[in-house]
Amino acid sequence: MNDRRPLVLHLVYSFDVGGLENGIVNLINRMDPVLFRHMVVALTRCEPSFCQRVKRPDVGFMSLHKPPGHGYKLYPTLYRLFKDLRPAILHTRNLAALEAVVPARAAGVPVRIHGEHGWDVSDPGGTRHKFRLMRRLYKPFVSHYVALSGHIARYLAQGVGVPEARLSRICNGVDTARFHPADGGGRAMLSGSPFNASGLLIVGTVGRLQAVKDQLTLVQAFAHARTLLGSAAAPLRLIIAGDGPLRGEVDAAIDAAGVRDQVWLAGNRADVPDVMRALDLFVLPSRAEGISNTILEAMASGLPVIATQVGGNDELVTSETGRLVPAIEPRIMGEEIARYAADLQLRNVQGHAGRLRVEADFSLDGMVERYATLYQLQLDAAGALRPAA
Repeated sequence: MNDRRPLVLHLVYSFDVGGLENGIVNLINRMDPVLFRHMVVALTRCEPSFCQRVKRPDVGFMSLHKPPGHGYKLYPTLYRLFKDLRPAILHTRNLAALEAVVPARAAGVPVRIHGEHGWDVSDPGGTRHKFRLMRRLYKPFVSHYVALSGHIARYLAQGVGVPEARLSRICNGVDTARFHPADGGGRAMLSGSPFNASGLLIVGTVGRLQAVKDQLTLVQAFAHARTLLGSAAAPLRLIIAGDGPLRGEVDAAIDAAGVRDQVWLAGNRADVPDVMRALDLFVLPSRAEGISNTILEAMASGLPVIATQVGGNDELVTSETGRLVPAIEPRIMGEEIARYAADLQLRNVQGHAGRLRVEADFSLDGMVERYATLYQLQLDAAGALRPAA
């Protein structure tokens, strides 16, 4: 079949449950199929069950099973892949995938876009000289950069030296039809939850269990909040949705804090909107972030948000919609959890304000439109094939 639509090849380290990956799913599902074809390539592995979230039947997936370490050994494979598929646009995300721009340029891929979504715990805030130098070394091979927050945009401009003309800021968007407050206000029932009884007050978080997300601090903060509340803590519960390498440590921390009966490790959930609607308060304890999808999803669900003051969190959470606290400070976080637990009016007012802010500033359709426009402008600049009108 002679399909003249330009191919956008999304290249990531892995394609599995995560905010970055959810963004790709939303982008592909929402973008007008007349404009572009899409393919997802993971340097390590595409998780089949996660790939099913992409609803377009014309999207392909490929896993390269890259071993640990620098990816130069994959350069011949990537070069042949780019030559065979002939993508019009390569869109890489984060440092782990950035090195693919080298074989892409060698293979003649006309547009090479690199997105920076945030940092890992190994480089919170992008402060490590080694990783900044690596980004500078790859800069000549990148056509255009996308920063998901103002914080990241400043880092790329000032720390990496990316010219303003080669840098766009496109924030994440959230599907406000999927993520919305529970019908009738209050909390919704959640399948499998041990905390569906009326009268409970549910604190929760959603995210992969790994060091950068720091659910350990949240467990300690939750226990501290219960101590501060005294007898008023009786209805307080915590749901941690997600799975990952930190699960054993989180499980041990729950026992160490003496809150086993008040915390539920829910594991990976395919029904994240339902999880959000089953909460009264959302907490994000991360040590590093870009623009957090889960904060936006919580706000769209009508929840007040407590988040750490890292990355782009301060671009989402304001004094009208929640509270920012220092990272790795369980006592301060616990004090804020206790404050929200004791104040129903505060939760209601800030949850409503968060929903309104997402509707006004972080729509999913707006995000998709900005990416489609960027793709088209970059194809024009490269003199490459434009999508059909």
